[in-house]
Amino acid sequence: MRSIFGAVAMAALLAACAPAAPVGPTAEEIAKNSADLVAYLDAEYEEELKESPQEMTSQGRKERYGELDDRSEAAMERELAWRRESVADMKAKFEPEALSEDARLSYEIWELELARAEKSAEFRRHRYIFGRGGAHTGLVNFMVNQHRVDEKPDVEAYLSRVNAIGPTIDVLIDRAKLAAADGIRMPGFAYDMTISEVKRVLTGAPFGPGPDSALFADGKGKIKALGDAGKLKPEEVVALTEQLRLAMVDKMKPAYDRLTAWVAEDKANASATPQGVGSLPKGEAYYNAMLNLMTTTDMTADEIHNLGLAEVARIQGEMEKVKEQAGFKGTLQEFFTFMRTDKQFYLPNNDAGAQEYIDRATKHIEEMKLALPKYFGRLPKADLIVKRVEPYREEPGGAQHYQAGTPDGTRPGIYYAHLSDMNAMPTYMLEDIAYHEGLPGHHMQISIQQELEAETGPNKLPKFRTQYGYTAYSEGWGLYSEALSKEMGFLKDPYSHYGQLSGEIWRAIRLVVDTGIHSKGWTEEQAVKYFTENSSIADGAIASEVRRYITSAGQATAYKIGMLKIQELRDRARTALGDTFSYPAFHDQILGGGALPLPVLERKIDRWIEAQKAG
Repeated sequence: MRSIFGAVAMAALLAACAPAAPVGPTAEEIAKNSADLVAYLDAEYEEELKESPQEMTSQGRKERYGELDDRSEAAMERELAWRRESVADMKAKFEPEALSEDARLSYEIWELELARAEKSAEFRRHRYIFGRGGAHTGLVNFMVNQHRVDEKPDVEAYLSRVNAIGPTIDVLIDRAKLAAADGIRMPGFAYDMTISEVKRVLTGAPFGPGPDSALFADGKGKIKALGDAGKLKPEEVVALTEQLRLAMVDKMKPAYDRLTAWVAEDKANASATPQGVGSLPKGEAYYNAMLNLMTTTDMTADEIHNLGLAEVARIQGEMEKVKEQAGFKGTLQEFFTFMRTDKQFYLPNNDAGAQEYIDRATKHIEEMKLALPKYFGRLPKADLIVKRVEPYREEPGGAQHYQAGTPDGTRPGIYYAHLSDMNAMPTYMLEDIAYHEGLPGHHMQISIQQELEAETGPNKLPKFRTQYGYTAYSEGWGLYSEALSKEMGFLKDPYSHYGQLSGEIWRAIRLVVDTGIHSKGWTEEQAVKYFTENSSIADGAIASEVRRYITSAGQATAYKIGMLKIQELRDRARTALGDTFSYPAFHDQILGGGALPLPVLERKIDRWIEAQKAG
């Protein structure tokens, strides 16, 4: 009896002497730490934002309104050093274990952004500076569509920025020369495209005869509007318009002429035969880095290529069914030819046809608005307009795209369509593309993300999560929206359904072609041949698409990979939750946390599913 008592007593004594088990942070401590992290990240993002006058303008703010971004390599180095310091400071101040789930997510993303920035910096000279969407057209587009003029100081800022366009182009020429010295050059066709785009920017007044150039027309129009509103005196309108003319002729045009001269000279050193980035110095490593940055996954080029082949085969099986529903007698290849060439699927190749395309797209978007509440809890507040791409950057067969509005809704989102060649814009894809670019696609996702900024309370997100983007997430959502639209009851007739499948196989083909060009040494002809044999996409669009992939390595792979992940997460949630699965609740989880890297999104949805199952 005594021995038992002694053992018990000894155990009690040892327990009393042992150090106390660690106690986790209390709910109050977690809430405070999380709020402190949000405040910290908001202050850091504000510091980042103030280094980009153009991004502030994009968000509707007017600080540094007369300046353009510093695009020098020195500025890029400063930004990277700042981000390193910011992440180190965050790690010293906050413990991930003492944060709420959402705050920890923000911590992880801020840390991940440094890793992405490091990888991007390693290959900064590999990205073609004056390729598709380069600053030579992008700066004009920025001034026309984002620099708002409400008062006289806004005009003065406009003029200051026009004066800064030339020096900015010169900085970028210097960077392009550094890249060329490293053996990194665009294919020859991209040089020709740049020269053509510059020519269009400089066509018309005040550079020469003819109608006003796009930038001159925009600036004159904004100055005149202030005069008409009584905010400028008539003599001020005349004087400011003359200042604009001088800025464009004396400062802007000489820089564009220097760009044209250098591009024309350096083209002799470029490859006349279009090649992927695998031919560049460190090309394989660069392509692998781009696949990682674009998809936010560790998938290899071979894995992506094989996934594309499998998806093309699966979607063609679905197309066979639609072909039968349409009553077409013939092979799938013959059906492709029919859909590509039959005149019933094309609008007139003129301005009237382009306007009809815009009107039809607008109508589909308006009809979609009425159906959204059944599938979505959150809905965007910002408006959306459909607009033709401006002539100075319009490309026959170019891919349609979306430009976000401002977070406060004062500037609407814009769905842009390239309509200079209506023979590359089949009507059977019109409805599907409207859902991808507009609702429930990019406009919904990006507008909701921006509008999260206005939310308050314990679950408030840091502002950077309302602004940062990930191609696999955003383009994956756009493609997911196309398939969802069919499930919602749209795309009813066989040809429109075929249009949705055509859009999906288009993105599956991208997986094959992008990796084929950049990892497997495919020629442009091989890529066009594979595209043509496996889809009914118009010839003009195929030519434009393949050249886009050649000059934008890896970007095209993000769409399908993002879509498949979101569909996988939806199916996982639907299986796990059964009758309690709710589309609005699921979509609110996908859209309600801002854009996320795919692995982060997956962890978020898995935790949500477990929470739902727990009741």
